[in-house]
Amino acid sequence: MKIFADYHTHTKYSHGKGTIQENVQEAIKKGLKEVAIADHGPRHLGFGIKKKDLEKMRKEIDQINQTTDKIQVKLGIEANIIGLDGKIDVDQDMLKHLDIVLAGYHFGALPENLIDGTKIHAYNLLAKHLPSVVNKSKTLNTKAVVEAVHNNPIDVITHPGAKAHIDTRELAKVAAARNTALEINSSHGHLTVEYIKVAMKEGVKFVISSDAHKPEDVGNIKPGLDRAIAAGVPVAQILNAEE
Repeated sequence: MKIFADYHTHTKYSHGKGTIQENVQEAIKKGLKEVAIADHGPRHLGFGIKKKDLEKMRKEIDQINQTTDKIQVKLGIEANIIGLDGKIDVDQDMLKHLDIVLAGYHFGALPENLIDGTKIHAYNLLAKHLPSVVNKSKTLNTKAVVEAVHNNPIDVITHPGAKAHIDTRELAKVAAARNTALEINSSHGHLTVEYIKVAMKEGVKFVISSDAHKPEDVGNIKPGLDRAIAAGVPVAQILNAEE
């Protein structure tokens, strides 16, 4: 099994260390056919992209694609899920610039409102210390991400289970129905082998990503690939894999 694309890489436009060009050059060096720049959505405190930069990023990526046939570069975003109703911090004006939409839960994201923020963030923080809160946080997290998949054009849910407990089977069912892939993240350790096996039975597709924050980590997907192989995921069920 070979991974031909890395759809989750960050640059200086959020809190990555390199430029778009540097990520692209590393992707070419690693032999990838496609790479996506997917910086954090604007409501990620301290790290989110500025909306005005999307047009600039779009022009830079279009120029790169016009000057090389070695790789296809996509402009994406790692949107934040900011409400229990599944709201994400990407609007229609932003979507028109994008080739791919990723979305996930992050502690650093500014919630849509105080009530949702208190419920989501507070329960997730408490769940780290109080086992009695885990099921409640899991229910809320699952509701938020399922609603996000239902209500938004999301291509990939990033590192499900890494930042907060979720019902993997429930998410996988909805994601499969909506043609949304679940990410096997090589930086965070999720999906775990156990979660992958549960999700795989629901027919959901996967992508394996680096979640690179430095150019040299673009295309470094071995940890994720190893977990996919250990779980027995068929190549046909991984969108960025080939024999």
